[in-house]
Amino acid sequence: MKKGLLLVMVLLITFSMSAQLFAGGQQEAEDDGITILFMPGVADPFYYMMEKGIREKGAELGVNIIVAEFPKAWGPEVQVPILEATVAQGGIDMILIAPTAIDALISPLKKLYDQGIEIITVDTFLGNGDYSVDSDYSFPLSYIGSDNEKGGREMAAHLAEMVGEKGKVYINSTNPDVSSVMGRVKGFKEGLEAFPDMELVGIDYNMDVQQKATDQTLGALQKDPDIVGIFGTNLYSSQGAYQAVVNAGLSGAVKLATWDASVDIINALKKGQIDLCLAQKPYEIGSLAVEWGYKFLSAGTKIPAKVIPGFEFFNEGNVNDPEMDKFIYK
Repeated sequence: MKKGLLLVMVLLITFSMSAQLFAGGQQEAEDDGITILFMPGVADPFYYMMEKGIREKGAELGVNIIVAEFPKAWGPEVQVPILEATVAQGGIDMILIAPTAIDALISPLKKLYDQGIEIITVDTFLGNGDYSVDSDYSFPLSYIGSDNEKGGREMAAHLAEMVGEKGKVYINSTNPDVSSVMGRVKGFKEGLEAFPDMELVGIDYNMDVQQKATDQTLGALQKDPDIVGIFGTNLYSSQGAYQAVVNAGLSGAVKLATWDASVDIINALKKGQIDLCLAQKPYEIGSLAVEWGYKFLSAGTKIPAKVIPGFEFFNEGNVNDPEMDKFIYK
């Protein structure tokens, strides 16, 4: 009887130890999984679409996705504290981030990189974006986002066509130290050089405040009432500029070339209040970032220094086409 009881006790202890080892092995396997953090630039439809692409690709590949709090305003002073607080929770293997300035994010991101966290910049980049050349900002693995200079040149050509290749044009932009809009302005200016009868009469920076974009655009129209075309370089610039044109009663008379396909922008295009909209592909940018990040972390696959999805143009002719619906930021 005693021997039987002893045997049962030994079996119970063995089973308990095995169960603990198995559970520990499971926990260890979970801890070895890949965790990627997404740090957006600001709370807007573009980054919400990017988050959707990130989450869905992460679920497909079995990657643990953490999304930081969306900043309520644009700028390093808002973004960096959120980033650092989120990373401090631990367990991050890679950060996908839209830097809110070309220079001010270098030091905070380099600090995290030196702790062993890999970096991919999405939508915006550090420095001049050339991570293939050794510099103090060449530590990110890749920039994944639009070719903004190309987009700016194409917007200039489209706007020139809409205004008969002559007349005054105005730019409303956001921040003078953010790579994406800097590229768009640079490309637009280069594109205008092909049209000698067109003149850029001004550029304002609204710091991602839509009402400020509206006020600035109204001011530009009052200063130069013969403006024939306006380029809005991002969501807030575009929405603010078109509202100013509507308020001034100039819809149709002043042609509007806008960047970023929010629902509001597309509805305005359908009403004839906007003439052209460039749609980036934020969902694809997010999906590609996770895919390449996973390949690097799981297999050491080298990531191209730049991964550039294309973009699409909405106009009066295709804005109601069901095939274009997937490019709207929802």
